[in-house]
Amino acid sequence: MKKQKNLWANLLFWATRLVILLMLVGTALVVYRNLLRNIISGNAPLVGFLLLWLFTAYLVLPRLHRWLTKLYVPDYFIGRVRTGDGLLGDPVNLAINGSRAQLIRAMEAAGWTRAEELSLATTLKMVRATLLRRSYPSAPVSSLYLFSERQALAFQQEVGGSTSKRHHVRFWPTPGDWWLPGCYRADWLAAATFDTAVGFSLFTGQFTHRIAEDTDEERDYVVASLRKAGAARKVDVVEHFVSGYRCRNGGGDFIETDGAMPFVTLG
Repeated sequence: MKKQKNLWANLLFWATRLVILLMLVGTALVVYRNLLRNIISGNAPLVGFLLLWLFTAYLVLPRLHRWLTKLYVPDYFIGRVRTGDGLLGDPVNLAINGSRAQLIRAMEAAGWTRAEELSLATTLKMVRATLLRRSYPSAPVSSLYLFSERQALAFQQEVGGSTSKRHHVRFWPTPGDWWLPGCYRADWLAAATFDTAVGFSLFTGQFTHRIAEDTDEERDYVVASLRKAGAARKVDVVEHFVSGYRCRNGGGDFIETDGAMPFVTLG
């Protein structure tokens, strides 16, 4: 009886998802047909192209990625964070032992500014600062996910008073009684990368920050800043914590790492 109930529950689950997918495909086909008709006929082609890009980049492709990544992207720790669309994002390249208050004090002492929460208001403020080339030291960062949760804290350092180039690092608290591979423990895991410019995502076409390929350099920069400020009581580097690799992140940028993981104990 229990197996039969599970079978019907699975069938209902996949049937519901299939209906939703067919509805989305049908809606997309109707919208594309009307937009392409307006573009080809010459009726406001620029507006048509803009609407076509917005519909594809912010509605169709994100939903398609969410659907597909639930099927093939592992839902357990593999040393990578995930984007809101489910794509594999930046490498997890730093571990911290210490409380939340210690972490905030340490990062601020090391010269880092805490990023504001991502919202419509802060997004518009960052867009305006980027277009006008104004400084915005506490600009928000995009949401990335680890343990199915978005980052709890994010810190950054502007370069040249610009929101386009910046050092930044996101932090996630680890679940209670959870062990890293190799029987290591950490209170926080982090992903540190360097934004080089504003561009378009290779996988969705959305506006996003492009990051530097050498993520190890940014990881080491964060550790060095904590050491310089006297906030790191101990740093243990585990070589080959993961295999070194070169691939793409969720925005389509190449990323490369040697697989080492610094474990920083805060003072």
